[in-house]
Amino acid sequence: SSPYRSKLSIVAINELADIQTLTYLTRYDTTHGRFPYPLTHDEDHLFIGDDKIRILNESKADLLPWKELDVDLLLECSGSFSDRKTAEHHLYSGAKRLLFSQPASPEVDATIVYGFNEHLLKSSHTVISNASCTTNCIVPVLHILDQELGIKNGVTTTIHSAMNDQPIIDSYHHTNLRLTRSALQSIIPVDTDLAKGIDRLMPKLAGRFDCLHLRVPTINVSVIDLSINVKRDTTINQVNRLMKDASCGPLNGLLGYTEEPHASVDFNTDPRSSIVDGSQTKICSHKLIKMLCWFDNEWGYANRMLDVAHDWLSLKHI
Repeated sequence: SSPYRSKLSIVAINELADIQTLTYLTRYDTTHGRFPYPLTHDEDHLFIGDDKIRILNESKADLLPWKELDVDLLLECSGSFSDRKTAEHHLYSGAKRLLFSQPASPEVDATIVYGFNEHLLKSSHTVISNASCTTNCIVPVLHILDQELGIKNGVTTTIHSAMNDQPIIDSYHHTNLRLTRSALQSIIPVDTDLAKGIDRLMPKLAGRFDCLHLRVPTINVSVIDLSINVKRDTTINQVNRLMKDASCGPLNGLLGYTEEPHASVDFNTDPRSSIVDGSQTKICSHKLIKMLCWFDNEWGYANRMLDVAHDWLSLKHI
C-alpha cells in the first residue's frame, strides 16, 4: 500500500480504452499481479474500495473538464506529448499543474529526479517533468561518484525490458526499422536520450557521456551497465562502500545496494529508483569503474511520480 494513499486522491482518469477493459487490466496485471483492493465500475466511474473515480474518454485536451473536477495536478502518462504547448491545453481546461511521466522539452519549468534535485520544486511551477526511468536510475549514482571521485567521462548501456511500442511478431513501426522486429525473438538496439538527460541535469558533465540502449525479451525490470573514468584512484571496496552508505543514509528508499546473486526478476515491483549490484562492480587501472544498476522501469518510476507529486502539492500554489 502506498504511503500516499491517505494524502493523494485520484479524481479522474482520461483513458481512450473502454471502462470494461480499464477495469479488467487494473484487476489483472501480468507483470505485477492481481490488484489488492475491491474494484468495480459503472458507466462513468471506477470504484476502488470507497474511492469513486470519474472515467473520461476524450482525445482533445481542451474539452476535458479539469476545472469542473477541481484537478490540482494532472499526471500526463500517455507518452505521446512532452512539450509545454500541449501541456498548456490541460491548464486552459482547468488543471492547476501538470507532471509529465517522461523527459520533456526544455521550456518546461523543471525536470526533477527525486533524490537528486527535488529541492528545485517551486509553488510557482505549472509544468514539470519526472525525467525517465533510466535517468532516475543513474543520475543519483553519478552524483555520488562525481562528488567523491570526480567523473571525467563515461558510457552507459541500458539493457531494457520490452515496451509497448514493440510488436509480438514482425510488424510496421513508423520511425524505427529495428522496432519492426519481434520483441520476443531479438535483442534490439534503439536510440536513447539518456545522455541528453545527464547533460540537462548535471551541466558539469555535459558532453562527457554517451549512451546505448538495448531492448531484450523480458516483460519488466531493466539494468544499466555503467562505465566511467574518474579523476582519483579508487577500489571496488571504496565504490561499493559509497553506494552502501548512500542507500542506508540520504537515499534510503530510493537507492538500493546488494551483493546477493540476483537475476532481474528479483526486482519486479521494487519501489526504488536504482539498486547497485555490488557483486558486479569492477575496477581497471584504478580509475575505470564498471557497475550494474538494476531498476523496475515501471514500479520504481511510478513511485517517483508519486514522490514528486506529493512534494509539489505540499507547496502552496500561487
